[in-house]
Amino acid sequence: MSLFCKLKERHFKSSTKIDEGLTALVDEGASKAPPETSPEILPETSPELPPATMPVTPVVAAPTPPSTAPRPAAKPAAPPSAAPERPAPASSAAAPDKPGLLGRLFRREDSAAPRRLVDDAMLEDLEDLLIQADLGVDTASRVTANLAEDHFGKRLSAHEIKSALAAEIARIMEPVAKPMPLYPSTPQVVLVVGVNGSGKTTTIGKLASQFRAAGKSVVIAAGDTFRAAAVEQLQVWGERAGVPVLTAPEGSDPASLAFDAMEQARRDGADLLLIDTAGRLQNRQDLMEELSKIVRVIRKKDPEAPHNTLLVLDATTGQNALSQVEIFRKLADVSGLVMTKLDGTAKGGVLVALADKFGLPIHAIGLGETIDDLAPFDPEEFAAALTGLDRS
Repeated sequence: MSLFCKLKERHFKSSTKIDEGLTALVDEGASKAPPETSPEILPETSPELPPATMPVTPVVAAPTPPSTAPRPAAKPAAPPSAAPERPAPASSAAAPDKPGLLGRLFRREDSAAPRRLVDDAMLEDLEDLLIQADLGVDTASRVTANLAEDHFGKRLSAHEIKSALAAEIARIMEPVAKPMPLYPSTPQVVLVVGVNGSGKTTTIGKLASQFRAAGKSVVIAAGDTFRAAAVEQLQVWGERAGVPVLTAPEGSDPASLAFDAMEQARRDGADLLLIDTAGRLQNRQDLMEELSKIVRVIRKKDPEAPHNTLLVLDATTGQNALSQVEIFRKLADVSGLVMTKLDGTAKGGVLVALADKFGLPIHAIGLGETIDDLAPFDPEEFAAALTGLDRS
């Protein structure tokens, strides 16, 4: 199953909010729109058509013409059967429109769909909707402004607005969609950090399994020495993937375990060393300082380590993820992000805010508990699923 299908199937909360909100926003605006406003879009949709095809006479002759009647080509208007067979001109109305990239990628909808004038009131409602979907004030404002630049004064359907939104979100996300880099020097040390309950341990288990399947030699260090359940969970993942898990007695110094793990990984000739850490609250200074100590000790063994520092974020935390990134970057020099729990009640819009504000690589997203549910980040599929755009 593709990432897009999984996102649509699990249907995270932001997608539902944007999808339903846009439909309601367009329907409300269409019901208030005066009938005289429809012809105003005629010069914009087909300015170069000959005068014979510009008038709406062939369609207006029918009792209920579609609002986008100027878009039919000249061929359907000529036969005398066009007037009695109203469905034929209506369904072909969208065909002559010159499709852009989005028009070719996404299925075009019926021309009779409700349309909403893109004006100040509509843009304000759209910005509020994006803020509710967890894009944040700054990012929502920027996305709305870019949308207005290309579409202000036009009448758009919900599908067209979703297409424009998906394109703008994908543009923001494209630069950060990068897999975790692999380096020739071994062992490559990957430090995994995050707050309590973000999904670090599960993410490490999935990464180990995927790297092992790709032919890499992997060692895991169970650095969360304060939580026995985390060690047991990693041992289960290690058994599944055939990856050794190095542990220490409960309550041991995690920095010491990290140092010993580097020694062991080097002796074993491992390609990758994945180091788990205890969950930390960004407002607990003592725990955050302990993380800094782990980094200092690792660098005594290898000045270039850790080669990757992955911050695992729980999507359900919403805008709080922004403050987590700021704090962890100061302490552990975060090099990339993994966003978990995008299924269920997650609010995936925060990923757009993270990309817009920090520009950190997003290596993967988690959509469930199985190994395959940790997937590479695809900006176009994510944007389409987030906006509720149907890509079938």
